[in-house]
Amino acid sequence: MSLLAKISPHNDERSARLAGIGLMLLSIFMFSFGDALGKFIVATYSVGQLLWLRACAALVVLSPLIWRNRAVFFRLERPWLQLLRVVLSTLEVAAFFLAVVYLPLADVITYYLAGPIFVTAMSALLLRERVGWRRWCAILIGFCGVLVALRPSSQTISWPALIALGGSLCFATLMLITRSLRATPDIVMASSQFVGTFLLGAVMAPFGWVTPTPSSLIQFAAAGVISVSALFCVNRSLKLARASVVVPFQYSMIVWAVIFGFIVFGDVPQPATIIGVTIIIAAGLYIFLREHKLGRGTSAGNPPA
Repeated sequence: MSLLAKISPHNDERSARLAGIGLMLLSIFMFSFGDALGKFIVATYSVGQLLWLRACAALVVLSPLIWRNRAVFFRLERPWLQLLRVVLSTLEVAAFFLAVVYLPLADVITYYLAGPIFVTAMSALLLRERVGWRRWCAILIGFCGVLVALRPSSQTISWPALIALGGSLCFATLMLITRSLRATPDIVMASSQFVGTFLLGAVMAPFGWVTPTPSSLIQFAAAGVISVSALFCVNRSLKLARASVVVPFQYSMIVWAVIFGFIVFGDVPQPATIIGVTIIIAAGLYIFLREHKLGRGTSAGNPPA
């Protein structure tokens, strides 16, 4: 009996860790599928319609939890910072889907994967957090990866690429604010983001409105439901296992982006994109592991879009 008592906690911890990894991989697949579905939708409908109808579906799914936890919405810490977080999350999602109208899915994801690198740089510059020379080197290398993927020149630079890069900066700032608001309940974090995209979508949707077909309405609803489901999987994953265990699996998003981009849209990644994303992932993993070793407890945030 005593032997079983010693083995059981170890097995429970290992099972929780494996479940956390599995949920993180599942969430990344769902986020990637939702991103590909969004890119498919905006080929016919406006980004405003996608934001609005996607948010409608998500809020319908979340409404029972919002009602059950309605009291927490009236006692939020630092309301103005909460509002800034909603604005940034809304701009980030809008920038993502505006960019994928014109760019391959893998290219846009590449810029967003630089988020953890931007977070570390901004932590040092804005929050005065101490960042050692090793991580500064990794930040510079990561920026080089972004430049390789961006391929800046008078012939190749484009507004969609700059929009995607701007979205990734919004995402990085969003992660910093989320880190400082970590006492805020998950339901508030999730629902407020969809409220933001609902409001922006409601403003944008009338411009270039195309009446959705019944099958398209199903696609809009699926995009919202997938996004909520993926969000819950991420949150549950981080509760089951340490961030240092599950967060590196978020980089699998680029694999799905390449697969969905090729199968659905016929996109073939450019060599510069492959090289750039390799550099970004290597730098991001080093920064994450270095911060974990120093016991700084990084905030993973949620995957883009």
